[in-house]
Amino acid sequence: MAPTPRIDFYVLATASAATRELFCCRLTEKAYRQGYRVFILTGDKALTQTLDLQLWTFRGGSFVPHATTEQADGEPIVLGEQPPHTDFDLLVNLTAQCPEHWQRLSRIAEIVTQQPESLGFARERFRCYRNNGGQPAYHRLTPP
Repeated sequence: MAPTPRIDFYVLATASAATRELFCCRLTEKAYRQGYRVFILTGDKALTQTLDLQLWTFRGGSFVPHATTEQADGEPIVLGEQPPHTDFDLLVNLTAQCPEHWQRLSRIAEIVTQQPESLGFARERFRCYRNNGGQPAYHRLTPP
């Protein structure tokens, strides 16, 4: 039996989608620097395009090699609307539901804002993971 994935909920102190996107970029960069292969599950073409651009520009001097699923050719970071078909070390879930086959993953990051809908969907995902054998951790982040 495969080990249960590590599941971390990062709860931001703001309702801002822009702050969520920036945190996603920072988390992805940190994982990349630690040698992780990352898949960012957006669930939305517009968000995929936004993050595709932001990963190049979110911080001066940053270099986060990535591609969308349509362009991917072995990049360590891939963004897409559907769950990945290959293995990644970290899945950043930006969708409203638990990703398919989440039990096969080694690590999942959930980024949650204070927007009421975001909080509601996060509670549902937290229960989904917990009720199916996961042990999600909750991290309340304070503003910088």
